[in-house]
Amino acid sequence: MKLLHTADWHLGKWLDNFSRLQEQKEVLQEICEIAEAENVDAVLVAGDLYDTFNPSAESQELLYKTLRRLGSNGKRAVITIAGNHDQPERIEAPDHLAREHGIVFIGYPNTTIPITSGSDFCITKSEAGFIEIKLQNCKEPLRLLVTPYANEFRLKTYLGAENPEEELRTVLQQKWKQLADKYCDTKGINILCAHLFFMKKGTTPPEEPDDERPILHIGGAQAIYSENIPGQIQYAALGHLHRYQVIDTNPCPVVYSSSPLAFSFAEASQQKYVVIIEARSNEQLQFRKTPLTKGKQLLRKRFEDIDQAIIWLHNNQNTLVELTIVADEFLTVKDRKRLHDAHDGIVNIIPEIKNKAFKLNISGAIDLHKSVEELFKEYFQHSKSQQPDEALIQLFREVVGTTEEA
Repeated sequence: MKLLHTADWHLGKWLDNFSRLQEQKEVLQEICEIAEAENVDAVLVAGDLYDTFNPSAESQELLYKTLRRLGSNGKRAVITIAGNHDQPERIEAPDHLAREHGIVFIGYPNTTIPITSGSDFCITKSEAGFIEIKLQNCKEPLRLLVTPYANEFRLKTYLGAENPEEELRTVLQQKWKQLADKYCDTKGINILCAHLFFMKKGTTPPEEPDDERPILHIGGAQAIYSENIPGQIQYAALGHLHRYQVIDTNPCPVVYSSSPLAFSFAEASQQKYVVIIEARSNEQLQFRKTPLTKGKQLLRKRFEDIDQAIIWLHNNQNTLVELTIVADEFLTVKDRKRLHDAHDGIVNIIPEIKNKAFKLNISGAIDLHKSVEELFKEYFQHSKSQQPDEALIQLFREVVGTTEEA
């Protein structure tokens, strides 16, 4: 049996004022092409399908078109679970229709998928947190322990924890072991698919993306240890962390496949992947990362010379850029225009002021001997790192004049 593991699509994601939807279309097409070229039997999408609870119509259309292509009209199983950015009800809404195309949506940790029959794809066993799937070209069934994201309180409630104070990782371990002991013998392929924060006990926790920190640190689920995974499981297909990483290889490979695109400058220059898994029952499976090539690279660069920055920008056009410009004073409007004219993908320009006297001057006490207009210009330069243009100054004068008349 051959599987493809992907996660964290974040459809509809923006980077400041830059939409990533076109890049997402391109990279999802690439993932479909990889699935077809590898002739995989099933695809696992481990959560965060969307970037928000209320995705745009374009994002929803892209999701359904991509999953239908991945499913190859029911010949290939596609299992998708909700992440912390997804609304579980929205994820599960099309499930009864999607199953006709080999697609299974699972929004909640206690969702029970109905048993179905079919020539290409059928669900032969099902329980809250577990499904067994018979695939068209595979003698062995695919068994999946599935745990979509929910906060710690909901997870404990869904999993029927008897003691609310019991550690979440203990509750999950007990539930997974119960399901694995019941269903995951040596005559099938046994996989865990989850959207949770995993780490190896006793190691430094892996770094989370900036906009993902709430899953662990602000009322979210605590870290789960790799040792909490049952021994019958052959591979843990995880979503949540955006960098490809193997958290542990014991009791099985515990793998974050990575997001398909870099979504913040904390991910600048990261290579993105999907994971191809080749498995046989009762054997150690093989897995390999396959690089993704579509989408714009995110780059961070620091310059002390505007002209050098412009040369570099001209040589790195198909990218999204965060520039740090080191100078004695803030950038002039003219310099900012030169930079933006050189590259249409500049997301941020960060001034780094070397002149200590200048920094002290702009952060010191307000000089009340100056006119209101002069103070406004200083404030605007301090907060926006540039001088206000003439149109804005004229508008400011009109506002001040109106206020004085009143």
